[in-house]
Amino acid sequence: MVTLTESAAERVRALLSEMTSGENALRLYTKPGGCTGFSYGMALDVQKPDDHVFEMNGVHLVVDPESLELVDGSEVDYIDDLTGQGFQIHNPNATSMCGCGSSFRTATRAGQPGSCE
Repeated sequence: MVTLTESAAERVRALLSEMTSGENALRLYTKPGGCTGFSYGMALDVQKPDDHVFEMNGVHLVVDPESLELVDGSEVDYIDDLTGQGFQIHNPNATSMCGCGSSFRTATRAGQPGSCE
C-alpha cells in the first residue's frame, strides 16, 4: 500500500481540478536510472487495467505492479515551507538514496545507476 498525506491529497485535488483532458489520478512510478539506481516519477494520469489503486482523502493514487514492488509502504507528502515546495516520497524500502532524494535503491534491487537529471 502507498499512502498520501492530507497535504499531498489537497495539492493533487487542486492540480486535478485544473485538468481538462481526463486525468483523474496521481500516478507514482519508478524507472531505472538516477545516481543511485532507480528514480521516482509522478504524473497526473488515468487508471490502467493492471494498476494498483489506493484511494485516500478523495484522491486516487495509481501504481503499476513493478513499481509497487519498490515503493510498497511508502508515503507521499507535499511540503511547502521556507526550503521550498514539492512532493516528497518517504520510502521504507530505500536502503540508499542520493543527496537530492529522487534516486534510491533497495536491499534486493540496485537498478541501473546513471546521471541524476
